[in-house]
Amino acid sequence: MENTKDLTEHSSRPERKRRDSFGMFDGYDSCSEDTSSSSSSDESEEEVAPLPSSLPIIKNNGQVYTYPDGKSGMATCEMCGMVGVRDAFYSKTKRFCSVSCSRSYSSNSKKASILARLQGKPPTKKAKVLQKQPLVAKLAAYAQYQATLQNQVKTKTAAVPVEGFSWGNYIASNNLTAAPVTCFKHAPMGTCWGDISEGVRVEVPNTDCSLPTKVFWIAGIVKLAGYNALLRYEGFENDSSVDFWCNVCGSDIHPVGWCATSGKPLVPPRTIQHKYTNWKAFLVKRLTGAKTLPPDFSQKVSESMQYPFKPSMRVEVVDKTHLCRTRVAIVDSVIGGRLRLVYEESEDKSDDFWCHMYSPLIHHIGWSRGIGHRFKRSDIAKKQDGHYDAPPHLFAKVKEVDPSGEWFKEGMKLEAIDPLNLSAICVATIRKVLADGYLMIGIDGSEAADGSDWFCYHATSPSIFPVGFCEINAIELTPPRGYAKLPFKWFDYLRETDSIAAPVKLFNKEVPNHGFHIRMKLEAVDLMEPRLVCVATVTRIIHRLLRIHFDGWEEEYDQWVDCESPDLYPVGWCQLTGYQLQPPAPQTSRDSQSSSSKQKKKAKSQQYKGHKKMTSLQLKEELLDGEEYNFLQGASDQESNGSASYYIKQEP
Repeated sequence: MENTKDLTEHSSRPERKRRDSFGMFDGYDSCSEDTSSSSSSDESEEEVAPLPSSLPIIKNNGQVYTYPDGKSGMATCEMCGMVGVRDAFYSKTKRFCSVSCSRSYSSNSKKASILARLQGKPPTKKAKVLQKQPLVAKLAAYAQYQATLQNQVKTKTAAVPVEGFSWGNYIASNNLTAAPVTCFKHAPMGTCWGDISEGVRVEVPNTDCSLPTKVFWIAGIVKLAGYNALLRYEGFENDSSVDFWCNVCGSDIHPVGWCATSGKPLVPPRTIQHKYTNWKAFLVKRLTGAKTLPPDFSQKVSESMQYPFKPSMRVEVVDKTHLCRTRVAIVDSVIGGRLRLVYEESEDKSDDFWCHMYSPLIHHIGWSRGIGHRFKRSDIAKKQDGHYDAPPHLFAKVKEVDPSGEWFKEGMKLEAIDPLNLSAICVATIRKVLADGYLMIGIDGSEAADGSDWFCYHATSPSIFPVGFCEINAIELTPPRGYAKLPFKWFDYLRETDSIAAPVKLFNKEVPNHGFHIRMKLEAVDLMEPRLVCVATVTRIIHRLLRIHFDGWEEEYDQWVDCESPDLYPVGWCQLTGYQLQPPAPQTSRDSQSSSSKQKKKAKSQQYKGHKKMTSLQLKEELLDGEEYNFLQGASDQESNGSASYYIKQEP
């Protein structure tokens, strides 16, 4: 084992209980809490001459350095990334901060890699892990991350804990599987989750300890559920008695080596304290060949939770009372990338609308005029002080299309998800062709005379489909309201209405390798009441189309959602961002659903706010709009994740 040096700033300072290079208290090497225990025999003590008090001190791995002050000659260790005074560095070339870094740099053994990791330095090159950031940068990033979390706690609008619901207990007690974070590219860490999986080791607070101070220990991931991980302390082997759930992106989860770098104590749990006589040797054996979090993991989490939209920005958003038009709204708050938008004319800020910053429902100021979309002019003559237009580059981009050749035309028929009843795919008609590939769609049989419920879909939208899509994929197609000739046949309907079907080749047939599977759990927005994020399950997969079921609620509240929808989030997203999660409906609500579903449904509303699910404090009062239809249960297990068979019928 490599030698480490005891740190003392002044030889006259009283001797105190010290930590070794592992971050472990002296004496825990032999499982004793006796403070008089001696350290390992291969460790030597050596005083380091004090540096001028004018410079702030960094202490690490037996060396004392100073923060860069712009005056002293500085150097960076090629092994651990430590920044310090050049004169204090090792060797003539000043490439390393200590003898141990020099040796670790040239060592090829796995044991040396694990030791280096535990001592706060990255492994050797052969371990193939990312190089550490300089300590100053890492400390600054961690401080920024902590500040971000604190700010989110202060600004969150609905972060009231949901009594009685725990994702961990829900997942474990029912042996459920959650959709991996990599399925959600728009969510924090969605594109840089890396190889985080079962078996990854982390350093976490040790709650099985009687010490008055906060101490840490190493734990391994037993099960992953979105951002949440079931952890087991090292040394418990198959004993799950003290397993616990936590959010991997939380502020108390660190890569192995963080304690040594940060000067935090690493102490084995009290339950297994006397199980081993040499904890260092045990850790080296257990961690050899294991993975941990990247050194810059917390920095990446912090960066992925920085959102470009800010309060007081002005945007154009769909008018929830007249779907055919947009209105100006002001960003009131941003939580996890979700925007609370207040319509500009709302004096008391009660007239609001929730959506994600990448939602297709919001656009930059001037978008409506540019494509020929209806727009409600504001009665406010000029911008209010402090309000400013959101830059156009912040909004989600749509694919470019070429309408110069064969293109969509007014009157063409197609199938579309009803924006006022997202559980239904309906017979629809193109009512107007706008610029830049945008189309105004009307749902046959239920359109308002003035077209106020037409809805804008882009030509590449995954929410519109060619004629026959539902039949091919065993989905119940909702016919026009009042259409008497059932069962519905497209051929007869096209002939009766003297219309043509939109060409199949004009629709988006791209199917990404999204990674979702049947019965996966996630957190999903109730798009009929978009302020709510609920516990949900994927129940069907048709190419890129997902059927989302809200746990505890009847199937009539299900929603068809695209696999890349920004309204789907990993398990643990609400906890991470400070957003309130709606738990599965309690039994009283389910009983209410059963009795309510037998009643006659209300007529369709023109407001983009349909049937509501009750929150934890209120009962559902509004029922599903439109007629009630039974979906084909035989096709509920069908799944396709490839693009080659987009229009090939799936067998039950």
